[in-house]
Amino acid sequence: VRDIGAWVHCILLSPVQVANNMMDMDQDSRKRLCFADGRRKVDYVLVYHYRKRSSVRGSPSQHRLSIISNGSYPLGVEEKDQEGGKDEPAEVVVDVGPPDPADGEKIMIREEFEGNLKDAGLEIEHDKENKAHGHAFIRLHAPWQVLSREAEFLKIKVPTKKVRHSRLLHDEWARYGAFYKYQPVDLIRKYFGEKIGLYFAWLGVYTQLLIPASVVGIIVFFYGWATVETNIPSQEMCDEDQNFTMCPLCDRACDYWHLSTACGTARASHLFDNPATVFFAIFMSLWAAMFLEHWKRRQISLNYSWDLTGMEEEEDKKITLNVFLPSQTGHEKLTWRDRLPGYLINISSILFMFGVTCSAVFSVIIYRITISALMAMSPDPEVKSNVRVTVTATAVIINLVVILILDEIYGMVAAWLTELEIPKTETNFEERLILKAFLLKFMNAYAPIFYVAFFKGRFAGRPGDYVYVFNDYRMEECAPGGCLIELCIQLSIIMLGKQLIQNNIFEIGIPKLKKLCRTLKDKERAPKEIVEQPGRRQQWHLDYDLEPFDGLTPEYMEMIIQFGFVSLFVASFPLAPLFALLNNVIEIRLDAKKFVTELRRPDAIRAKDIGIWYNILSGLGKFSVIINAFVISFTSDFIPRLVYQYMYSETGTMHGFINHTLSYFNVSNFKPGTVPSITSLGKDITFCRYKDYREPPWSTEPYQFSKQYWSVLAARLGFVILFQNLVITMSMLVAWVIPDVPKNISEQLKKEKTLLVDVFLNEEKEKLQLIQSLFSRDLTQEHGILSNTRFSPRSALEGGCLSAHTRKKQHIFGDIAQSVHAVQMQTALHIVHKM
Repeated sequence: VRDIGAWVHCILLSPVQVANNMMDMDQDSRKRLCFADGRRKVDYVLVYHYRKRSSVRGSPSQHRLSIISNGSYPLGVEEKDQEGGKDEPAEVVVDVGPPDPADGEKIMIREEFEGNLKDAGLEIEHDKENKAHGHAFIRLHAPWQVLSREAEFLKIKVPTKKVRHSRLLHDEWARYGAFYKYQPVDLIRKYFGEKIGLYFAWLGVYTQLLIPASVVGIIVFFYGWATVETNIPSQEMCDEDQNFTMCPLCDRACDYWHLSTACGTARASHLFDNPATVFFAIFMSLWAAMFLEHWKRRQISLNYSWDLTGMEEEEDKKITLNVFLPSQTGHEKLTWRDRLPGYLINISSILFMFGVTCSAVFSVIIYRITISALMAMSPDPEVKSNVRVTVTATAVIINLVVILILDEIYGMVAAWLTELEIPKTETNFEERLILKAFLLKFMNAYAPIFYVAFFKGRFAGRPGDYVYVFNDYRMEECAPGGCLIELCIQLSIIMLGKQLIQNNIFEIGIPKLKKLCRTLKDKERAPKEIVEQPGRRQQWHLDYDLEPFDGLTPEYMEMIIQFGFVSLFVASFPLAPLFALLNNVIEIRLDAKKFVTELRRPDAIRAKDIGIWYNILSGLGKFSVIINAFVISFTSDFIPRLVYQYMYSETGTMHGFINHTLSYFNVSNFKPGTVPSITSLGKDITFCRYKDYREPPWSTEPYQFSKQYWSVLAARLGFVILFQNLVITMSMLVAWVIPDVPKNISEQLKKEKTLLVDVFLNEEKEKLQLIQSLFSRDLTQEHGILSNTRFSPRSALEGGCLSAHTRKKQHIFGDIAQSVHAVQMQTALHIVHKM
């Protein structure tokens, strides 16, 4: 039906306004959402759109659509309700003007669809329409017999006591003042269904486990803040007596500079690049494993309490996509050749989107390079001194804006590409859509961060042999304090910006803006001759004005991307879990208020787990181990410090580390046209320093990588291998120590299976006794026949035949008894084995 647009929308009544519908039946029928008889409650509402209507009656080209009044207006003719004996409005015929063939087909399908609903036992009530065009609402009521029957089929346990779920949700969940309370997941599940209930349960577990991660991150940050004054490398960089004259940061316009001017950057870098960072990276990798294990236990507990343990996965065919091709002989299923063009378009489009993301990152790099060069040429000394801060801040903001724009585009592209694949089922469609959207948005969100972490400054070259872009601009280098502080700035701004703008402001502002635009559009489109219905608008009109529910994919996606910020690059920003925790406390309230008051009530869908999202979380957790290992090894100075302290330091301390990491360059080896045009440090500069491990100019192999470089590189690679194996082993140990099924639930399941075996054996025992009793009765009857028959040769012969027949029956019944006993034992052993 949705494929041809016969029904525009199917809406459930929204949570807050449906509260009156959950009250006792002694309330005024006008205050409850009921049919015209005031007794039958409205359970579901279907909506469609009238395109055109005419007042001319009797034309052959017109279609006669029967519409039953809801009883709000007198019609003159009434009939008795078959069930309650109450007056029921009669049918009134509304003539619909000459529709196009597509509209006529939709009307026919609507009528057929309504007939099928009635055949299923549902009761229908229509609007009385008195306007030229607009939305028509059809109310559905599911009688108790239908609900009981479907509950039996689905094996759903329902409470016998009435509970006003909507009011409890509004009071205990959707209020901002309830942020410190646990979520009423049972009420959420009963009102919205298991799928949405599992999402909020997962979000609650994730937010709860962010608390210990935030505490440890704060401790690591304060450790860096407390030890910054005693950090020897920072003291050496801030010591003006060291007088390290550094090479220019750009050609011609940039001057030589002293390393002590980067004192603030060095001190800030120590806040995040200290020995505690390694411990925090290991802790967060184990935290990700603990989070997944804890969620598995919670999910199994919910499956048991929500009676989902025996639920079988049911694949519903996707309605919105056509999975057949017409042919002369009938319908043919799509083959791999039919799907191949869609797959090729998918792969090429995804690669193209990756290229767009990389191009956006490269464009920001060009912006940084050009703006840095232009600001360095400025005659204003204040502008020159703020080059790095200004360029870094503006570039990150540009990155954030580009990410937000591309996120929206990639979401639409992912949906379009998934439809081209023509998946067979709704589950396949959802999983493929999620996977494509995640890949595109993951690349979009993390590409700038990956660049700063692993590429920036790696290919810039050295003084006298720099790498240029467009033959004019040098590739940018990391800050004097290292790339880790820039990675921290990049990560924090993008993470906080996405959470503040995309996850919070957009979730509040965009739905309200869409609602306003929809209201204005309806007012402009409505002609003046439309006669509005008297009285206040019905509740289903108000519910239709709410924002449609678009699924849980956007909700999961923003949390998964946040999980990546928390786990992947957490070694560079220990405060990431804290900001994620603060965001999620607000996010739960925003989602609760949105689901209860801003969205149409979604269909309740049963689900046993969170689906493909768990696999994505597991993959991110494993990937975070690799990323954090490389961040600590190649982005921070942790490994070079260890190598210096235990291999090259004469005193076994960090004294002299800065001098050890700086190489010498002879200024006479600058290429023509790259020497600073104006210098304030004097003209007697012979050598300048730059951060690298290279041979000095007076060496036999000047400017080649030194032995220290290879020692540090070997130590970095060794640390990556050691870190990965250590963390993966500890994660596996955590997963092994923490059982998936809680002890109380496993014991209860064993008890239930034991009872099931007993019941099964008792039933089979009764069947066996019944077979034996039938066999005994048959023998008794045959013996009675033999005793009443007079002796004769013929009777003796007949007696012998009966005896043989009896022995055959005895043999057959004996085999049946043995077979039943064998089935009993095999089934019982199978059930016990599964326990």
